[in-house]
Amino acid sequence: MSSEHEQQRSRHPSEHTEHPNEKPWTDLELTLPHGRSPTSIVSFVECALVELTHEDVGAEFVSTSLAGVKRTQFIAVDDVGQRFKKRYFDERLGWHETTVSRKAVREELVNRLSQSSLGSGVGQNGVVDDQDKFQVMSVREL
Repeated sequence: MSSEHEQQRSRHPSEHTEHPNEKPWTDLELTLPHGRSPTSIVSFVECALVELTHEDVGAEFVSTSLAGVKRTQFIAVDDVGQRFKKRYFDERLGWHETTVSRKAVREELVNRLSQSSLGSGVGQNGVVDDQDKFQVMSVREL
């Protein structure tokens, strides 16, 4: 009689997922402030970039402040993931779009997600009013 662990090891890798219909990128979401280490942030960003390159998804960073909501979106524009469309929205200025390198996207996301104090607008009774949020979602949802 074999153990459950041995049975799992003998299965095909695709059978290991608990929810076979769930997309692997659905868990790529992070709210700031957070308690992740710098190494964890780099790993998280790399996972997001891989998904942007291989799936029909985009990444969005939403920042809320007294000046309003700002959105920065990234969508891969080539099959190798070296160029990305960067869309930026500011309530006062509207949308702006440009093409940037993978390195620029990586650096921007690591910097933004590493600043755990972002979005920590503390209101009455020490409650956080607005939090910045990063997530990967279907391009149709952006």
